[in-house]
Amino acid sequence: MSTTTDTLTPSIDSFEAARPGGLMRESAALLLERAFGVEFSAIDGMTGQPLYCAPGQPDANWALWSSMCQEVARRGRIEFLQDEPPFLVLALPLLDAGDDCPVAVGVFITRPVDPCEDVSEAARHLAMNPACAAQWASQQTPWLPERLQRVGSLALDQLASRRQIQKLQAETENLSGSLAATFEEISLLHRITQNLKLSKSDEELGRIALEWMQDVLPARALAVQLLPVADPSERLTQQARTETVLLTWGDLPIDGEQFTQLLDHVAHRAGSRPVVLNPPVTQQPSWPFAEVRQLIAVPLTEGENVYGWLAAINHSSDAEFGSTEANLLNSVGAILGIHGGNIELYRQQSELLAGIIRALTSAIDAKDPYTCGHSDRVARVAVCIANQLGLEREAVDAIYLSGLLHDIGKIGVSDAVLRKPGKLTDEEYEHIKTHAEIGHKILIDLKKLDEVLPVVLHHHESWDGQGYPYRLPGPQIPLPARIIAVADAFDAMSSDRPYRKGMPDEKIDEIFRTGAGRQWDPEVIDAFFQARAAIRFIVDDLQNESSAILRDEA
Repeated sequence: MSTTTDTLTPSIDSFEAARPGGLMRESAALLLERAFGVEFSAIDGMTGQPLYCAPGQPDANWALWSSMCQEVARRGRIEFLQDEPPFLVLALPLLDAGDDCPVAVGVFITRPVDPCEDVSEAARHLAMNPACAAQWASQQTPWLPERLQRVGSLALDQLASRRQIQKLQAETENLSGSLAATFEEISLLHRITQNLKLSKSDEELGRIALEWMQDVLPARALAVQLLPVADPSERLTQQARTETVLLTWGDLPIDGEQFTQLLDHVAHRAGSRPVVLNPPVTQQPSWPFAEVRQLIAVPLTEGENVYGWLAAINHSSDAEFGSTEANLLNSVGAILGIHGGNIELYRQQSELLAGIIRALTSAIDAKDPYTCGHSDRVARVAVCIANQLGLEREAVDAIYLSGLLHDIGKIGVSDAVLRKPGKLTDEEYEHIKTHAEIGHKILIDLKKLDEVLPVVLHHHESWDGQGYPYRLPGPQIPLPARIIAVADAFDAMSSDRPYRKGMPDEKIDEIFRTGAGRQWDPEVIDAFFQARAAIRFIVDDLQNESSAILRDEA
C-alpha cells in the first residue's frame, strides 16, 4: 500500500461526528460498517476533497474518484465507480448528511482471490500496488454486485429513517419548549382573568399582573402606569384616581417622571398596538434614554379611551424583544385596559346613581323643610346599628341607601297634610301612610335599587304585626326594614318640630325599651343601645347642621 494514505487520514468530522443537520457517529460510519463488514472511506461530494481514508481499504485512485463522487452526490443515487474484476468500487451518497454531502466509498471483491493470484492488471487500473492488492483481496468476503446495491439501498434507507427520527426529535424538543412557554403564557392570562372582578381595583390587578409576568417575560423591569380618571375638583361619592400611579417590578433604570417622558416619546408610534424598540434604534444619538436598551410599551385601552401603559424594559439577557414578548404584553395590556374601562364605567354609573339619590333626597327636604336632613340622619344611624349587628359591607351599603330613600314616597303626599303642625285626623293619617307604597312605585323600575325596595315598602311595619302597609309579623319583616324603623323612630323623637321640641334621651330610651318586642325587633333595639354613644354624636352633629341651613334660609 502506498504512503498516500497518511495525507488523507483521520479527518472524519464530516463522516462520523455530529454536524448541524448531519449525522450522529453511529448513524453513518458504524451503520455502513455493520451492514457491509468493512469500513468505508469518505469524499466531499461538493468539492471532491477526501474526508477520510479507511485504514482497512486499499489505496486507490482518489483523484479519479473525486470527480466521480461529485457526480454521484449530484445524482443522489448508488453508483459503481469502477468495475475491474475481481475489484468493484461502490459509492453511496449520504444525502442531508452535512453541507459537504459526503459520499461513502468502499472497495469490494466479486469472487474469491488467492494470495498468489495475479491481479496486477485490475490493480493497475485502480492505482493499487499489485502485491498489496492481491494480499488484501485474499482476505475479503466476495459480494455479488446486485447484493451490494441492495444492501446499500437498505443501509441508505435506514440512514434516512434515522435522520428523519433525529429531525422529528429535534422538532419535538423545540415544540415542547414552545408549548411550555405557551402554557406559561396561557396560565398567566388565565390567572389574571380569574382576578377580573369589579371589587378588585385596576391598581390591585396591575400589581398582580407585574408579579406574575416576572416569571414569564425575560425583562429586567416591568411597569404599569395608570392615568387619572377624575378631576380632583369633582364632587365624588366613589373613590376615583385623580393622579398618575406608577407600579413597578425589577430594576427600572429611570424614575417616574422619565418614564412618563419615555411614554410620551413613543406614544405617537403606538396607536393601539405594542411599540417594540431594540438596537440599533435605541443606540442612535437621537434616542434620549440611554439606560433603556430594549423596550416594549403597550397602551391600556378600552374603546377610544387610554387608561394607562404597560411596559417591559431591558431584556434580561440583553437580547432583542420580539413578537412573542410583544404579543404576551399586548394580551395582558388588553385585559388591564378592559378592566380599567369596566371599573370606570361602573364608577360613572355609581356616580350617576348617587346623583339621582341626592336629587331625590333633596326633593324630600324641599317638600318638608322642617324634616331637612332627616333621611341622611336615618341612613347614618341605621349604618351604626347594622355595623353593631355585624352585617356584611354590601348589606350595610344597601341599608345606607335605604335610609336615604325610605321616605321618598312623601313626594306624593299632600303638602297640607305633610306640613300640618298639629295632630292629623284619621283621614289625613291614612293619606300619609300611603307614602310607603308610593315610594315603592317610584323606585320599582330602578334595578340598581332592588335591595332598597323592601325597606321603602316595609319600614313602618311593626314587630307585633300591627304596622302598615301589610301588617307583617316580626320575622317576616326584612331585617333592613326593621333597622330603618328604629333609626327613623329615633330621629323623629329626637328632632325638633314646629309643634314640639325633641324628646330627651331618657324618654326616648324608655319608649324603645317598652316597645322592644312589640313595635320594634328586640335584637335591633339591643344593637341600638350598644351603639348609643356613636349614634348620639352623629345625630347631634347632623341636627346642628340642618338647623344652620334652616336659619340661613329664613
